[in-house]
Amino acid sequence: IKVLGGRRDIPEIARQVSAEVLLMAVPSANSQLVGEIDDIAVATGLELRVLPTTSELINNLRVSDIRELTEQDLLGRAEVEVDIRQITGVITGKRVLVTGAGGSIGSELCRQLYNLAPERLIMLDRDETALHSVQLSIEGKALLDSPDLVVADIRDRERIFEIFEKERPDVVFHTAALKHLTLLENNAEEGVKTNVVGTRNVLDAAETVEVERFVNVSTDKAADPTSVLGRTKLMAERLTAAAAARVDGAFVSVRFGNVLGSRGSVLPTFRHQINSGGPITVTDPEVTRYFMTIPEAVRLVLQASAIGRPGEIMILDMGEPVKIVDMAKRLIRHSGKRIEITYTGLRPGEKLHENLVAQDEIGIQREHPRITHTIGQMAGEDPTSDAELTGGMLL
Repeated sequence: IKVLGGRRDIPEIARQVSAEVLLMAVPSANSQLVGEIDDIAVATGLELRVLPTTSELINNLRVSDIRELTEQDLLGRAEVEVDIRQITGVITGKRVLVTGAGGSIGSELCRQLYNLAPERLIMLDRDETALHSVQLSIEGKALLDSPDLVVADIRDRERIFEIFEKERPDVVFHTAALKHLTLLENNAEEGVKTNVVGTRNVLDAAETVEVERFVNVSTDKAADPTSVLGRTKLMAERLTAAAAARVDGAFVSVRFGNVLGSRGSVLPTFRHQINSGGPITVTDPEVTRYFMTIPEAVRLVLQASAIGRPGEIMILDMGEPVKIVDMAKRLIRHSGKRIEITYTGLRPGEKLHENLVAQDEIGIQREHPRITHTIGQMAGEDPTSDAELTGGMLL
């Protein structure tokens, strides 16, 4: 194949050969390079297509399955490499239970766990429609007749204990939570009931049946929290660490930021606003957030579950923070529409910039370059009596 030029030559070369599609085959491209190529394609009137990555080819995607540009491409993240032997060592042949199995993280976690051949994969959620969706995505059918599908609310302590006594899981991934920041600012009691009391119920049930591994899925908003969401999730981290001090199993928390494509996240909101003719609403022109794709986050959660030590909080490498307004502008360019951006101001509890590590935490890297291990100053202490977190500051 003859090389006709570099990136700067694309517009002229495209004109000379009457090109209609620009194919990007640079799997290691960072966000700056991807953004530059995307801008060239938009300015030149070319459709940008992407060659599948190595991991996509492994998952039976063919080279001929050239795809459109995704948000993951725009983040410019290197593919996540995990030690599959370590992960299968703690999952394969085990009885695994996932709370919040129908959610964005929980459902992807179930899909990846299913491929690791656990003895049982018990999927627990209070939403029967969500359980229908996750079963359909895994088995290709959704009759809702499997004993592996469990309808329950983690707030119901008696029901949770009943399930754990019956199923006796070896490994638990706790993803069930209320997560929408603004909603919880106005409904703090509900946040406490689910994120604190519900987590305590699941932890206590896990302790009773001597679970080997317990992974509490947390959020960056638990680091130096300024919101009800952050405070309740910090409480869940502290409860998990306190349980770790009492049991023989590895009870850990995994903390990460926003995931692309989850329900209620910024990208679906922006697309809806664009399709409706605008405007796109952004809180502040300088606001930034950390982002990961859902599969990327889940692979690292699985890796963390295999290497975490009791009581640790493991923080996933989210890359560089992204300016929300830049994401909005790029989506507008792709739409080809004239859409206004309006600024609404930060909402109660929101930060301009999120941080992943709290001021009282010291992080170290051990076995995986994209996982930081830390233990907060209160690790091992039972936080039940902490009035600031259990109620005084929330209600």
